[in-house]
Parts: sequence; structure tokens; C-alpha cells
Amino acid sequence: MDTNITIACADTEEEKRAVFSFRYDIYVEEMGRYRSIADHSQRLFYEPCDAHSRIFYALQAGKVVATMRLTWGGDAALPARMIEQYGLAPFLAEMSPTAIAVGERGMVLPSLRGTDLFLRLIGAGYQFANQQRIQLIFGDCEPHLLNLYLGHGQRAYSQVNVNSTEAGYLIPIVFVPEDFGYLRRINSPMLEYVQDFGADARIPACLERIISEGISVMSRRQVTSSDYWDEVQGALQETAGSRFSALDGFTAEEAERCLDKSTIISCQNGDRLLKKGGVARNLFVVLEGTLEVRDGNVLRAG
Repeated sequence: MDTNITIACADTEEEKRAVFSFRYDIYVEEMGRYRSIADHSQRLFYEPCDAHSRIFYALQAGKVVATMRLTWGGDAALPARMIEQYGLAPFLAEMSPTAIAVGERGMVLPSLRGTDLFLRLIGAGYQFANQQRIQLIFGDCEPHLLNLYLGHGQRAYSQVNVNSTEAGYLIPIVFVPEDFGYLRRINSPMLEYVQDFGADARIPACLERIISEGISVMSRRQVTSSDYWDEVQGALQETAGSRFSALDGFTAEEAERCLDKSTIISCQNGDRLLKKGGVARNLFVVLEGTLEVRDGNVLRAG
């Protein structure tokens, strides 16, 4: 842990501007995202909800090196875009908006990726959630990061994934800040940052019901290893001899090693998985269905 890095919540316009400038450097310049809505003249990336969100950031030697945003229903009404993107309507039908938050725009300086900095940053957000008794924090992640976030204590919950023109293909996830027992069972690194409320813990009953209705992903962290590999191998056997596969020529052991940290994703017709110029590091193996290229630069599920 670098003790020279401090984490705070941006309060002043100067602090927020420094965060917006850092976002521009990472999201717009490095990743090529949000070009259509960024402020290129000032080299800033900000959004309307920033005006009423909690913006956490990490500072090293006077410079922003990481940031994330927490938009809480207790500060202002959750934006319609978030309600649609994260499928919040069923939750809002049973819960107060003050019990729900959305975490977005998390990023770290390239030289500090792989350290514990991002854990500390989202940990600060979870501590705020405990103080406000927020029950659910929604977000999303790229497919190749899903197992990492599940290990932190996030859970996949949605039947539909996110297709964002700017950010790409994302998996909706949710964190339950007061489910200390669950975090202990999976030995989550977030145990260091959340409070154990014991018998007073607030764990929304609607979450398990909604998850039980079906989700769009199958991860080795959420099912037994044998069930996972039965699903993969069954799909591969069905395609054997009928078309080429990225795993053609692999032994069973080699295929299992290759897919050890994989996730099975159920796509919808028209889902855009890859786009030309994208920086996402996702390798897709088609188990069932088809992909097509449109306009020469887009792969869509069929």
C-alpha cells in the first residue's frame, strides 16, 4: 500500500475539474471512449449527473491518479439512463431510492494498475454506503473482468447485458454492502472496508428473487466446476464437425486451461460485442449461434 496516496471526495470545483481532466486522459485519449460527449476544447470529460454525485478520487504528489463516481438516490433522483441501463425498475418498485446507488467511471493511472489502489478507492465508496445504509450498489464491467469482480463480492443479476456505443459490451453487476456473511464466505478483499451490522444488516430480499429468475452469464464462481464444464463441453460437442472453432485441435486439458477464467454469456440478437478500434481485451469463443460483421467493423450476435 502506497501511503503517499490519499483518497478523498471531490467537493470544490477545482477538485472536480482535476478529476474531469483525468477522466479525459484515461477514457477519451487512452481508451478512445466518450469522444462524442467529451469537452475536447477544455480536455474534460464530465456528465450531468456529476453535479449531484459523490466523486471519489486518489491523489499522489498533487495529481489525480484514480477516480470513481457514486450516484446515490438519496442525493437526487437516479437518472433515467441509469434506471434503464442497469434495469433498476424492479428494485425501485420495492425499495426506496435512498437504498440504491450506482458506481461508475472507475479508472486508475496505467502505472498503478495491478496495485491495491482501486480496491482502496471503491472501499471508500463502500464505507460511505455503510454510513448511509445503502443496500445495493449497481455497476457493470467488461466480460474479462467479471470473475475478478465476483471475487470482490459483486453479483451478476440481469438477463440483459449492456450495449453501449461508447463503452462497449458490459455485464451488469451489483454489490450488497451489508451482506458481511456472504463476503466472509467468499473471502472477499472488501471485508476490510465494510461494516458488519450483524442481525441489523439490511439485505434486500428482492435481489435473490430477481437473480433466481435467470441471469445472462454463467461463471465458475457462481456454479460448480463440473456444471460449468458440462455446459462448455456440451456446446463444443454440438458444434464439432459442423464448423470451425477457436479450440479446434486442442486437447480437453488444453481447452480447460485456456478457458479456466472464462464466462459463458447469453447474448441477445443484435448485441454488439466488438467494434473496430475498441481497446477491450475480451476473447470470445462462439459456443452456439453466429456472429456477423456489419459495416466492415462490427461483430454482432445472431
